[in-house]
Amino acid sequence: MYDIVTFGEAMVRLSPPHFQRLEQARTLDLHVGGAELNVAVGVTRFGMKSAWVSKLPKNSLGWLIRDRAQEFGVDCSHIVWSDQGRAGIYFVEFGASPRASSVLYDRSHSAISMVQPGEIDWAKLLKDTKHFHVSGITPALSTSAAEVTAEALKEAKKAGCTVSYDLNYRKKLWSPADAKRIQEPMMERVDILITTEEDTHVVFGIKEKDYETVAEKLAQTFHFKIVAITLREDLSVWRNNWTAIAYHDGKIFRDRKYEVEIVDRVGAGDSFTAGFLFGWLKLNDVQKGLQYGNAFAALKHTIPGDFNWTTLEEVEAQLKGAGLRI
Repeated sequence: MYDIVTFGEAMVRLSPPHFQRLEQARTLDLHVGGAELNVAVGVTRFGMKSAWVSKLPKNSLGWLIRDRAQEFGVDCSHIVWSDQGRAGIYFVEFGASPRASSVLYDRSHSAISMVQPGEIDWAKLLKDTKHFHVSGITPALSTSAAEVTAEALKEAKKAGCTVSYDLNYRKKLWSPADAKRIQEPMMERVDILITTEEDTHVVFGIKEKDYETVAEKLAQTFHFKIVAITLREDLSVWRNNWTAIAYHDGKIFRDRKYEVEIVDRVGAGDSFTAGFLFGWLKLNDVQKGLQYGNAFAALKHTIPGDFNWTTLEEVEAQLKGAGLRI
């Protein structure tokens, strides 16, 4: 039925225009985003069929989030609608060197944080689904959200799905100790881990001489089929270097480094995940997954909002060495 099903929170995002501070703003730009929804949107840009599962309030903000996802063709028919809880909101304040960009969350008591085991019919949803994706943000939302994440992973493996998990540690949501205690048991049902070296160190206490060794250590410790590590180098607030590596079957895979001029970096890691899953699932190729993921993520930096409006043709043009001329 679906190539990919994702599960997690999406929020309304508000940003002051023209590099303003929040306290000086008179208007705010509105977008919708959330890690797992960003991935579901991303894979639809590659022609894959996706569904996004969440719990949203039965009000205009909940419908707004659903409508934005449906614009891309993401199936939202499995959303749980609630009379309790709210839609989370977050504010992005864009900086410029030497002032860093910043994020302010207003997500307490969100509907998704109140999701309960048994509310989602995972067996029915995941039947004939190829792949399931979730991130470490979802179990961090609440005890019940962690229980539902574990429930979903169990049912995904029972249904024969492959599973990817973006570690995505958020210190504002939980402590390193809680993140390790809750997530370590989940890892036995994960095929692909997507992470950064920093998150790996914080959550699992793994730190090695280089990224390649970290990836190998993760694969050996948790028996992952693939470990992908995204690598960002901050040159300035609006200029970064971006690349990633992957470890699979005893081999390290590498790709080119992109120098990106940033319009909006939010969602770039999710775009990497979407591109990687396309290359791995559709082309059955880890190297292609790395290349598509890196190019899709690099291009996301040039687009406002969390969602990636880049086309497959634009990604493949980057793989062929597209230039900067009009």
